[in-house]
Amino acid sequence: MLALVSIVTIFSTTYLQYDSGSYSQTIMQIAWFAVGAVAAAIVMQLDRKTLYHFAPVAYGFGLVLLVLVLIFYDRELAVTNGAHSWITIGPLSLQPSELMKVAYIIMMAYLVQGYNDEGRRLGIEDMVMMERVKFDARFLLKITLWTIPPVALIIAQNDLGTTLVFLMMFIGVIFVSGITWYIILPAFLSFAVIALILIILVVYQRDLLYALGFQDYQFARIDSWLNPFGNSANESYQLAQSLKAIGSGGLLGKGLGQFQVHVPVRESDMIFSTIGENFGFLGSSFVVLLYFILIFQMISVAFRAHDAFYASMVSGVVMMFTFHIVENIGMSIGLLPLTGIPLPLISAGGTALLTSMLSIGLILSIKYNEGLDDEHLSKNPVVKAIRWVNRLIPQNLIDKLT
Repeated sequence: MLALVSIVTIFSTTYLQYDSGSYSQTIMQIAWFAVGAVAAAIVMQLDRKTLYHFAPVAYGFGLVLLVLVLIFYDRELAVTNGAHSWITIGPLSLQPSELMKVAYIIMMAYLVQGYNDEGRRLGIEDMVMMERVKFDARFLLKITLWTIPPVALIIAQNDLGTTLVFLMMFIGVIFVSGITWYIILPAFLSFAVIALILIILVVYQRDLLYALGFQDYQFARIDSWLNPFGNSANESYQLAQSLKAIGSGGLLGKGLGQFQVHVPVRESDMIFSTIGENFGFLGSSFVVLLYFILIFQMISVAFRAHDAFYASMVSGVVMMFTFHIVENIGMSIGLLPLTGIPLPLISAGGTALLTSMLSIGLILSIKYNEGLDDEHLSKNPVVKAIRWVNRLIPQNLIDKLT
């Protein structure tokens, strides 16, 4: 259903909206859905053991891509949006930070499984409180250290939105990892205090934030969020137009292809403005309902898994989808600042769509491989290929690194 919404909405945005519209964006989206479906079907066949051992390999490959994009990034796109996040190969643009999300999720699940295994070996349930806090604090430090490299490389790309997605996935994994609340609660409160201080500094003391590396375009997004119609001719134009478009849709919308408000980047980041204007409040609510059903099904899988690796993996995927959905819709209706985050499975964009489909494939793999023995799995060509890749890196080297 979300795929249908995506195709219809992109067709309306890129073809019906203009007298000389083009089919190309719609055809590309259909093609990416086909590629994503194949990718999800491939990932779905990977069993727990294969995924677990593949996690460090995927993480390392993702880091290599993040380094390469800093060297070979598309200069034209960088001038347009300010981020060094895309590598262009012929007619296609690849965003490595999107693919890194999947690798990061699997890697976090790998580390959580290691934490749980070590906890059982040491008798974590019988530890006194101070001993438990020290044990959990060491694990928290470990997953923080594994989070820093991808986040630092994405910050170097000047991509704040994707950085926030990684932080949300990090928080989601922490909450299901089993770490004691004596650590989680103070850490969460500290995070909330830091966020509050940053907001206060943005409003009253920007010089300090400039010294810390913040840039004008980031402040412009905050200003447009706080006062969307204050400078609607420049920084606030996109948000102001989005609010007008969504509001003008009313209860039932104006109809497919009916536009009266110009909104920049409607086909990707601001696609919710098309849904609001064309299909109104009821159509927008239907999309939110579809997302609720999707997230609810994902969470149900996590509860049925009874496995630390799978539960952490699903948690990372759920946080990724939830943050994308809340942030994208929130920024389109003025509740949250603009960050350039696409709407999952609906916005135009090949790499983001592929990432969403791969993530869904990870969750489908839990049920798909349930009850299959290793003899059966070893005959699967996909499993055989990934296990061959896993054997290329010595396990003792991986154990030392992790």
